[in-house]
Amino acid sequence: MPASRLVIQDYAGVTVVTFSDSSILDTATIAQIGNDLFQLPDVQNKQKIILDFINVKFLSSHALGVLITLNKKLTAIKGSLSICSLRPELMKVFTITSLDKLFKFFPNDAAALKSFGVHIK
Repeated sequence: MPASRLVIQDYAGVTVVTFSDSSILDTATIAQIGNDLFQLPDVQNKQKIILDFINVKFLSSHALGVLITLNKKLTAIKGSLSICSLRPELMKVFTITSLDKLFKFFPNDAAALKSFGVHIK
């Protein structure tokens, strides 16, 4: 099994997922990331997830589809998905595709955690 492309940390019931890759473009990478992300609500029963894009510079439209599917899975179990540390050029992609209306965005992981009532230093 290939090494995970995600760093996953839990803070008081909130799961923060940081992408290790700077480019999420090719089909194999996206499939692996999707499988790992879908395990969180489907297998591990995680309901509050923050996706931290601090390392990500490039993102394909197929990767956006994975995020939409993850959001649907979380919504079905009354969960919540937030995104943080998104570069301005990537935020434009979310805006152009109207996904800025689907997700909640925060400047960093601390602000996203605070929205869930979790305070870190």
